[in-house]
Amino acid sequence: MSKIKVMDELLANKIAAGEVVERISSVVKELVENSIDAGSKNIRVELLDAGKKSIKVIDDGIGMDEEDAKSCFLRHATSKISRDDDLFFINTLGFRGEALPSIVAVSEVVLETFNGVSGTKVHIKGGEFLEVGVAPSREGTSICVTNLFYNTPARLKYLKSEPTELSNVSSYIEKLALSYPKISFVLTNNGSIIVRTNGAGNLLKTIYEVYGAEVSSNMIEIQGSNDDYDVSGYISKPIIQRKTRNFINTIINGRIIRNLELNKIINDAYYTYKPDNTFPVVVIVIETDPTLIDVNIHPTKQDIKFSKLDELREVVTDSIKKALYSTMLVPEAVSSKYEENNVEYSIESELPKTLFIKEDTIKSFGSIDTVVDSKTLDKNSVQNTFDLGNTKNEEFKKLELYPVGIAFGTYIMAENTEGVYLIDQHAAVERINYEKVLKGLLVKDTVMMLLPVTMELSSSEYSTLQEKLDMLVAMGFDLEEFGINTLKINGHPSWIKEGREYDTIRAVFDCIIEFGNLDPVKFNDKVAATIACKKSLKGNTRITLEMASNILDDLVLCDNPYNCPHGRPTIVKFTIYELEKMFKRSM
Repeated sequence: MSKIKVMDELLANKIAAGEVVERISSVVKELVENSIDAGSKNIRVELLDAGKKSIKVIDDGIGMDEEDAKSCFLRHATSKISRDDDLFFINTLGFRGEALPSIVAVSEVVLETFNGVSGTKVHIKGGEFLEVGVAPSREGTSICVTNLFYNTPARLKYLKSEPTELSNVSSYIEKLALSYPKISFVLTNNGSIIVRTNGAGNLLKTIYEVYGAEVSSNMIEIQGSNDDYDVSGYISKPIIQRKTRNFINTIINGRIIRNLELNKIINDAYYTYKPDNTFPVVVIVIETDPTLIDVNIHPTKQDIKFSKLDELREVVTDSIKKALYSTMLVPEAVSSKYEENNVEYSIESELPKTLFIKEDTIKSFGSIDTVVDSKTLDKNSVQNTFDLGNTKNEEFKKLELYPVGIAFGTYIMAENTEGVYLIDQHAAVERINYEKVLKGLLVKDTVMMLLPVTMELSSSEYSTLQEKLDMLVAMGFDLEEFGINTLKINGHPSWIKEGREYDTIRAVFDCIIEFGNLDPVKFNDKVAATIACKKSLKGNTRITLEMASNILDDLVLCDNPYNCPHGRPTIVKFTIYELEKMFKRSM
């Protein structure tokens, strides 16, 4: 007797439900996407007990006749595609014909729909039709799902708590609202409104309705295109950061997707504008030829494959960096909220109590261990060593900051006609040094040393460097073996500061040992950031106002003057208005 048998339709649908219907948000996703495909302008989602008791989706779409209302619950029944070639031109959110049969296989569903001519009601439970009748003549379709997972107790058991399930539903409705700003979405739970957007078609207004005023007021518009992709949307200023990637919203041809590679591209474009362990808030809309993407790689249709990922990387990266370069990113310290460890707090509005203004009371700068030492801080020396000037950050260059004091030996206090600015001297010099070293790494010049340096290494370090000698030579090092586990350095890259050779070379060697397998761009970043941090002006170090002025002059010329290489801010602003409010001059 044959052991292989064809399973019945209901069992097949239950198995499919395990992939398509994972949780309550999965049901909401499939139902709402059907409403969008039906041309709806207003979509309402009503939950009872976060959807555990009832999920109802009401739309004003085109509706269905009686035949379609019954057929839509059959497996692989769809109006979206009909032949093989259609898979290469998918322009709808749904196309598999698996969602509704998977849902009704594990729940009880009542569908009421009106197509402008007749209304149809379908009642189905566990995949079996209980009633097909006449429905009221209300424009569009309503579908109510109850008793979810009633016949699959294992799946029912592993539903999360009501707050968790509601959070998942809310998150997806928010993303859909951002994807379709021309559609009005309303989400309620037990009669209380959770999400509401007006469908006016203004993406920035939708961002405000979803994320609030603090986020929407700190968004930057982006635009970009090439032969394959058109990119638009909004990205947050570095002051707005989150601890998860959930706020990176990527929309491809109207479809919200979760693609790790694309998320990484977006996050990498913020490199040095923020810490590595935080993420921006972005809503990026990408339009492309459907033949360049494949959405048919997962049952949930939330991942995607790109035919021309390098071209997408280029246009997304360029669009984000162009927007960041052209925007004033100095945060206002008073009444601005920041996030740290998911806890919001406001910077206190007290002015520093200790100001070091008189130069004759300030300690000598002479022996500070920094790439930008007392000589380098001569007004033109950094510019003479490497030309940091560029056409970026024009608004920052117009600030014309004048240092008036040093607070706590750590913060340069400057002013202009708009307010008072505090500059973290370590972060600022670290940024200057970082860009200086980064540009120097591209020069590849070698300076021969009058007195060569020898460096003894451990066996493991020596072995690793032996494998990476070509990298050292490419960077501009002239070296040779000199005894057991020892290298003799006869020459070094021209960007290494005279008098700092040994420590800097040691730092380069450490970077090669730890990061030598990275691609050249990321490796150069690691080298520049490591050396800049170790050799920059430290906090709690007294400097003169002239030195402070030179630091500001050099900071202005940086590609990114707003953040140190690790993403910490270099500068914050106290507006005149806020200062006057603090001192009750302005009420």
